[in-house]
Amino acid sequence: MRRTVADMTNSQPTKVRTALVIGGGVAGPVAALALRKAGIDVQVFEAHRPGTGSKGGPLTLAANGVNALRLVGADADVAAEGTPTPRMVIHSGTGKVLGTVETDPALPAAFTVPRGRMAEVLQARAEAEGVPVVHGKRFEGAVDTGRSVIAQFDDHSTAEADVLIGCDGIRSAVRRLIDPAAPEPRYTGLVGLGGFIERRSTDGPAVPDTGGAFHMVFGRRAFFGYVGDGNRTGWFANLPVKRLDRDDLHATTFEQWTHRLRAAFADDAGPMLAILDHVTPDGFIPASPLEDLPHVPAWSRGRIALVGDAAHATSPSSGQGASLAAESAIELARCLRDLPVPEAFTAYEHRRRARVERVIAEAARTNQSKAAGPVAARFRDALMPFFMSRFATPERTAWQHGYTIDW
Repeated sequence: MRRTVADMTNSQPTKVRTALVIGGGVAGPVAALALRKAGIDVQVFEAHRPGTGSKGGPLTLAANGVNALRLVGADADVAAEGTPTPRMVIHSGTGKVLGTVETDPALPAAFTVPRGRMAEVLQARAEAEGVPVVHGKRFEGAVDTGRSVIAQFDDHSTAEADVLIGCDGIRSAVRRLIDPAAPEPRYTGLVGLGGFIERRSTDGPAVPDTGGAFHMVFGRRAFFGYVGDGNRTGWFANLPVKRLDRDDLHATTFEQWTHRLRAAFADDAGPMLAILDHVTPDGFIPASPLEDLPHVPAWSRGRIALVGDAAHATSPSSGQGASLAAESAIELARCLRDLPVPEAFTAYEHRRRARVERVIAEAARTNQSKAAGPVAARFRDALMPFFMSRFATPERTAWQHGYTIDW
């Protein structure tokens, strides 16, 4: 039986001893590490084989995300692969600095790492802690017997445990299993591209070292971000596209995208064109729609629950996707450590929903600013310095970046 849940009435209110985690991105390995720390035996199942998944562009782990990884002993491993980015500088297309956001010195510094590399490092950390990570297993369905969950995979194999945790992303198959009527991801009106460029010779880096700052540019036609350490520069661009055509996105070639990006930033101040000069097909992450999930009504059912983007996907504009996923993974493990399954899932959702949906809503407002028309852009550039100076202070953002879980 596929994509069905048999709810039985004879389930026992006992603590969880075993768990299956579906998905090996950020949420999955962190959930596995936290579950193991809670004394629960766990296995991770990832659809892609090593080296065949999405490479991903630059991903920033905020201070609250670093705090979360620290709880499961993974912060140093991931930080070693990244570039410290304790500062964000926001510019207009004219080159004017609209504001600067500094990490509170009392908090861990944020850092930026290639998305795909972060997943690899977290998987390796989970395996080092004794968690089996099984690749090439695509989840197809599960049966909740009331006492356990039996997962079914595309190779006709199965696995059984006390609970199943869906960490399988914004297009989660586990979410559809829990609620066939669950909402689909919401398109934000932007497509994202990006990648990395490497230092080519001893003559110097492709672009200057940004000194720990992640620069964000509200260009006249599109949005651009970049950060560099002198050897490697990560970059991304968000292009407004009103009508999403996935087939068209996939059919557009590397040359066509770079031409389109050059046209978008041709009249803007900043190193965007210089960065694009050094982009190669190998270091280019093709376009994908920026999407979010403002509200998923059901995060769990029976012995199955959701974590990360499967439950609360925020668009990349929040800078919080990986951090929120790590937080939720650890919170769920803590609840399963302390409570029987039904109460654990209820407590987990109660502790997480309001926080994550607030972040998702703030990111949606940022997306509107990125896609602003000429008139709205002028108002944005005129008013942003005021709002940045008043509301982007460490005190005002402490609810987001200073968040910690009392394990």
